[in-house]
Amino acid sequence: MSTSVFVTFWLIVLARITDVSLDTIRTVSVIQGRRVFAAVLGFFEAVVYICAVAKVLLNMNQPVYAVAYGLGFAAGTYLGMVIEQRLAFGKQLVFLLTPKGAELGQVLRAGDFKVAELKAHTREGDLKLLCVEILRREAQKLIRIASAVDERCVFIVNDIRRADFAKRAAGKVDKRKRSWLFALGGAHRSKGGLA
Repeated sequence: MSTSVFVTFWLIVLARITDVSLDTIRTVSVIQGRRVFAAVLGFFEAVVYICAVAKVLLNMNQPVYAVAYGLGFAAGTYLGMVIEQRLAFGKQLVFLLTPKGAELGQVLRAGDFKVAELKAHTREGDLKLLCVEILRREAQKLIRIASAVDERCVFIVNDIRRADFAKRAAGKVDKRKRSWLFALGGAHRSKGGLA
């Protein structure tokens, strides 16, 4: 393998890692309604993708470039998922089913979580269902705290696109119209949460 083929091989791998990673993050952004961010990522993703595909298709006499394309795609998928999990955009609604609802609710409120308590009835008897709205990056912290209070606590974690559980002060309701350009539940909703 010549130096030029070797360098091109790794450039194709790097290009595919970049565009597939961007695609993974863009997909999550689209699902969460982050329109502008997703569009910007989509632009850069498309430019990098075209460059990588063109290099492979214009050099079909070098089958090693197709291997580079596939290797970059696989590595980009993995890296994109790792990056997205680290960024942890968005919010989640966590349901905690426990017989120690009052105790766990008190601990979570002391930890500055916004908690709603509901009565639940199962075959095992009466339980409490705690609903907690959190940022995705706080999910593991919440689960650790809940497990420390009740090791048999059942968790149900849902990604949410929009939540509007905020207490509203009289006369301070935000009347701004939502724009098609920005994400649902934008900055002016950031103080929302369960009481």
